[in-house]
Amino acid sequence: MKTLETEDTLIAAQSVVDRGDPRPLHKQVYEALLAAIDDGRLPLRGKLPSERELVDLYAVSRITIRHAIRELIQEGVVHSQPGKGLYVTERGGGFELQVLKSFTSIALANGRNPGHQLIEASLVRAPLEISRPLFLAPGAEVVVLSRLRLLDNIPAVIQTDWIPAARVPGLLDLDWGVANRSLYEELRERYRIFPKRGQTTLSARLAGEDEARLLQLPLPAAVLTVDQIAFDDNNRPVNMTALVHHPTRYPLTLLQSETGDFTQY
Repeated sequence: MKTLETEDTLIAAQSVVDRGDPRPLHKQVYEALLAAIDDGRLPLRGKLPSERELVDLYAVSRITIRHAIRELIQEGVVHSQPGKGLYVTERGGGFELQVLKSFTSIALANGRNPGHQLIEASLVRAPLEISRPLFLAPGAEVVVLSRLRLLDNIPAVIQTDWIPAARVPGLLDLDWGVANRSLYEELRERYRIFPKRGQTTLSARLAGEDEARLLQLPLPAAVLTVDQIAFDDNNRPVNMTALVHHPTRYPLTLLQSETGDFTQY
């Protein structure tokens, strides 16, 4: 049995790589590392051994190690910190489904580091499938804000919001490239718009090519879709949101009481 001690972590290969096993070598290494993470030998936020150390530990090629690591990164199990190495991602049991809370606040509440990359921020004339749910006249102007949401620098959700432009003058003048700028915070603080209730529709489908690229999913791949509309206290639509979730990096939970009301704890 080969062992490797690194930064107070002892990892045992336990003869895991068996060349008589029909599973590919990279899959065996992937599963061995995943087991080490699950049982705590590689702790959450702990650093993985170097590529060279893993090659020596499992007696396989660098290509095999890189293939296994790539799968762990794609699953959101580990993430890279440039210049520092690979680290185990802290993962929770799921993120509570919310309409009236921002991605940023939910991520922070779960001990995760939120971030985003701007995809689009523009003013467009709304097609019927957007204008109708927002109670707007056909062709009314809406602000489109599309972002790739990140958890610990790992792509997790593609979020697109449509907001009636007449209610948010100057929204596009803000720098939406700034990390963790919250749409709902801007609505509350800048425009005095307060979302009070909402409705959500959940579904699933195959990812498009651009979605798969952004979420680092190999095709074909399934994604969870979440469509939401938030309303203010006058029952006016505040915004319409379409979310495309990575199936494993941003799992959702729904907490309800016996009466069907949402509960928080």
